[in-house]
Amino acid sequence: MEIQGKIIVALPERSGVSARGEWKVQEFVLETVDTQYPRKMLFDIFGADRLQRYNLQVGQMVSVAFDIDAREYNGRWYNSIRAYDVRHIDESQPAAAAPQAVPVSAPTAAPVAAAPAAEADDATDSPDNLPF
Repeated sequence: MEIQGKIIVALPERSGVSARGEWKVQEFVLETVDTQYPRKMLFDIFGADRLQRYNLQVGQMVSVAFDIDAREYNGRWYNSIRAYDVRHIDESQPAAAAPQAVPVSAPTAAPVAAAPAAEADDATDSPDNLPF
């Protein structure tokens, strides 16, 4: 799953040691900005290497790809939203994303309309060709 929005809160980094070694995790709150009713989502980034690579700061516009999982602890269930990819969005070019969507759909529509017309011409050229 993927969501876009603005980082509004960066919670303190947590770290510890497990059987696999040292670990680091940090949680962030993202708020959607493109909708009439903005939503907030808490997600975490696990691993010192990812935290350093993404370098998230409050106020940044980002696109977050994440997985959702649930686990049980002492008879209660808890959700976990873990980011596996974060891309920074350049706010100075908001119109750049829209034109990319138009060319993708335009070529698929043209060949579909042209293909039946070509088949219809072939069917009328020969009396043995049936249109079905």
